[in-house]
Amino acid sequence: MPTTTPTGVRAGRSVSALICAVAVGAVTACAPSEGAVAPSQAAVAPASQAAVAPASPGAGASRGTTGAPGIGDPDFPSDGNGGYDVQHYDLRLSYDPSSRNLAGSATIQAKASQDLTSFDLDLHGLTVSRVTVDGAAASFSRSKDELVIEPARRISNGDPFAVTVDYSGVPQPMRDSANLGQYGFIPTSDGAFVTCEPNGAKTWFPSNDHPSDKATYDFRITVPEGLTAIANGEMAGTPQTKAGKTTFVWQEKHPMASYLATMTTGKFQVRTGKSDKGLPIYVAVADSFRGSLDPLFTETGKITDYWSTVFGPYPFSSTGGVIDDYAAGYALENQTKPIYGGFSPEPAIIAHELAHQWFGDSLSIGRWRDLWLNEGFATYAEWLWAEHTGKYTADSAFRRYYANAADPMWAYPPGTARSDDLFSAAVYTRGAMTLHALRREIGDEKFFPLIRAWTDAHRYGNVTTPEFIALAERVSGKNLKGLFDAWLFQPKRPATIT
Repeated sequence: MPTTTPTGVRAGRSVSALICAVAVGAVTACAPSEGAVAPSQAAVAPASQAAVAPASPGAGASRGTTGAPGIGDPDFPSDGNGGYDVQHYDLRLSYDPSSRNLAGSATIQAKASQDLTSFDLDLHGLTVSRVTVDGAAASFSRSKDELVIEPARRISNGDPFAVTVDYSGVPQPMRDSANLGQYGFIPTSDGAFVTCEPNGAKTWFPSNDHPSDKATYDFRITVPEGLTAIANGEMAGTPQTKAGKTTFVWQEKHPMASYLATMTTGKFQVRTGKSDKGLPIYVAVADSFRGSLDPLFTETGKITDYWSTVFGPYPFSSTGGVIDDYAAGYALENQTKPIYGGFSPEPAIIAHELAHQWFGDSLSIGRWRDLWLNEGFATYAEWLWAEHTGKYTADSAFRRYYANAADPMWAYPPGTARSDDLFSAAVYTRGAMTLHALRREIGDEKFFPLIRAWTDAHRYGNVTTPEFIALAERVSGKNLKGLFDAWLFQPKRPATIT
């Protein structure tokens, strides 16, 4: 999830809290992949730490043939939906910054996980004009952020189906002062700044808005001539201009959680090319940040290449980054294109957001309470980057944080992130400290192969804390229940580690 700007508008995400580490272990070649590829077989033992099972597509308290209005995440009970699994989103979108009007047609290809006479999509605001299911008109109604759809014919369990929703209106971002503040589709003077964690995708397209239901995406975005539209994945062909409007087509061929999708638009300077290892790079910066274009390009390529030697092969077909002039006060790991809201990022922040391409994007959490698997790993990556570049060691960062016995993070167990304080410093920093405590316990010769085994075993999938604990015990040959319990689940400062 996000890191903050150098001024640090969110607790626990100031630059001082974002430190980084070194890479140890065998180098793995980095090469772009072409679409979703199954992971190699790496058996994971049963979970060794009791925890709630992850939400999954089709989960939730469905009644008869009615898909549930939530996917089954107890901490975010209204997020996502039950009864089906989305395979692909085809989003055709037109945005006019002057009127702030968004017109969209979303075709969602899904597979039923139960018999369905009705099912929900998540949609915040916006006006729906028409819905079809497999080409036939469907009835629909609205209930807060639920779009309830009744197809003309029952959908049988296991059957594929396609639902198309035509809609329009002025998007309204989500507002949650306990977490990001404002997120989702945020209009700007020349376009839109789009960052959706944890549940802001529904502000601009109907979706199964929970990270446990990942899908591939096509984006066809039309904006006034002179503006640029940026989405995930790679651009398909050359943008086409007609009658004063330009259409950009992007494709993300790898599974993606809905909160990682973006359609950021505006006036941008763009640079494309390849990293030293040959990975395509796309970076864009708002005109006011034109001086940051080349540094962002260079650092993005260098850091992505390096992480591929530490975490395993880069999971996507391109890397990149976007700097918009909207002063969000945070950065977000939008898949393939992290976005920096109103500031030029330091290398530590770039390292954090690019580490998320493995931890959060390729390996996505199945429940929000496991957020440390994203943020603890990305924060530890900052420490590893600092170690790699000779600024300080991960161990010195660990000891500095541990020395502050009065830090409030000791009262917040990061293994169960709270919905009312999802992005707490504990989830970031204490999560990173958990990984360093593990590294010290099992040694580098086991720790770094463990991390690569983790990213390989769950590539493009969903993960839970018990699965990581089980794999750590399997790779190390040690009983680690006490270590993980102390660092992740107890509301107190763990005993000193020598």
